[in-house]
Formats: sequence, C-alpha cells, structure tokens
Amino acid sequence: MSETLQEDMDAVIAELEKKCEQHPDSVMAHHHVALVYLKAGRIGDAMKSLERVLEIDPSSAESMINLGAIYFGRGDLARAQDLNEAAVKAMPQAAQGHANLGLIWQQKNELDKAIAAYEKALQHNPKLVTVWVNLTSVLTMKGEDERALKAAKKAIELEPDNNLARNNLAVALYFIGDYQASKIEMDKARELGYSVSPEFEARLEEKLA
Repeated sequence: MSETLQEDMDAVIAELEKKCEQHPDSVMAHHHVALVYLKAGRIGDAMKSLERVLEIDPSSAESMINLGAIYFGRGDLARAQDLNEAAVKAMPQAAQGHANLGLIWQQKNELDKAIAAYEKALQHNPKLVTVWVNLTSVLTMKGEDERALKAAKKAIELEPDNNLARNNLAVALYFIGDYQASKIEMDKARELGYSVSPEFEARLEEKLA
C-alpha cells in the first residue's frame, strides 16, 4: 500500500472509530469499521469489532460469516463451523454462510456434506463462481464425473477467464474421456496463468499419444 493510500486508510479508520465511540451500541458502526480493518490487514481489530457486533446483536448473520471466515483462515475449523452454522440458522438464505460450510466440510474430507452445503449456497445465489469451482473439485474427488463437468461448465459460463475453473474443466473432460477437449482447456488454463500439474499433463499426453 502506498504512503498516500495508507494515510487515507488511517483517516477513514480514525473517523469510523470515532463513530463507534459516539455510538457504542451501533451495529452498523462496528460492522463497518470491522470491514475496513479487514481491508487494512488489521485482523485482530476486525475480530474485536465483529465480536462487539455480536454482543449487541447475537443474530447478525453477516458478522458471524465474516468472523467465521477469519477463524477459517486461522485454521480454527471448529469455531468457523459454529459461526457459519449459527449464521445460516439466523438467515437461511445466507448463501456465503452455506458456501463457507462447504469449504469447512471439504477441508474435513466430508465430501457429501460439502456437496450439500455448496448446493444450498447455489440455491440462494447461483452466480457464486467460487462455489461452482469448489463444487467441481469435490464432485471430481467423488468420481461423479458428469455432475463435475456440468458444474465446471457453469463456472466457465459465469467467468470465462477464471483459470482454476478452466483447469477444473480440463480435469472433468479428462475423466469423461474427452482428451482433445481436455487439452484445449488445459492450455487455456495455462494461458490464463494457472500452474498446470505436470502429472496431469503427462497423463493427458499419454492418452493423446
């Protein structure tokens, strides 16, 4: 961050902190400053602000989701799961909460639960590209090749330049036996900056030989 941008960020934070002091029970004030703390990389301060929001309003689903994301990033899956489960209980249509639970179940290798959570997220927001990408990966791991291919194509439809989605599509095509199309997608993924697995590339070249 440049010195000027840092100064601007510091000024914004100072103003928001002042509002929090003036309105100590304002959910909006504490949540807003938490988001700016996150943007500034002040994770500890963001956690304190989000926890303050939840003291004021224990049903604030957005704050639970944001706090859960921080715990997930720190490797505390249990706390992250508790927060996201509470969020979707408070707001069943909170797509990001379901998406985060999918990531947690995927990390725990509970693939069926991950699929169910991702599908629930997509019911509420079918335009979440990262969820289609993650769903593709889990379906591939499960050996559900046709479903994985559909999910990969949906991700590409939403974001054609997503290099991970392109790679996932290449893998999905490989597993249904369309090796020529798989190579085309693999090359596109590489062009978009994805580091293609040498093992996958070797296996694909062997099939094409």
